[in-house]
Amino acid sequence: MAEDRATLRTNILAARDSLPPEERQRKSRAITERLLALPDFAAARSVFAYVSFRSEVETLPLIAHCLNRGVTVSAPLTLPAEHRLLAYALSDPIRDLAPGYCGIPEPAKTLPLVDPASIEVVVTPGSVFDARGGRLGYGGGFYDRFLQTAAPQALRIGLAYDLQVIEAVPLKSHDQQLDYLITETRAIKFGRVIQ
Repeated sequence: MAEDRATLRTNILAARDSLPPEERQRKSRAITERLLALPDFAAARSVFAYVSFRSEVETLPLIAHCLNRGVTVSAPLTLPAEHRLLAYALSDPIRDLAPGYCGIPEPAKTLPLVDPASIEVVVTPGSVFDARGGRLGYGGGFYDRFLQTAAPQALRIGLAYDLQVIEAVPLKSHDQQLDYLITETRAIKFGRVIQ
């Protein structure tokens, strides 16, 4: 299964990387509009969102929109040695973010820390998704750990291009399920049981 997961991740990410930048932007706009139209998302006052990197669904416009609405937006700072994420509040993404772990834009440690228990929605990145709430990250398990131990109460929303969605992701016991998956053509709600 490990090889299947690695191969799947490699193939889907190669397909995602091959999307022309203007097509990625267009699809990202459609995904953001679909996300903003979700009542569960619109009602949230505290959102934890990944900061897009390379060919991921773009999140900076989403973060700016939320901040303009007075929503508390936090972004992850990765602690690789501890295998965990910390949530730091953003006020100005342009000023607050700098390349961090693996070159991913991360918040400065001087920003206010956000208590994960207060987070209502986690906007989750990933490499491969399925229409049943399954998600493969990038192999580090950072989001799975964060969702399971730090913010289990939060609504989990994955953002992906349609080309990242397959019939069934080969899941392991530690893989955390999503509540929603948003692509450029659909919003899928899953029936995850919240503990």
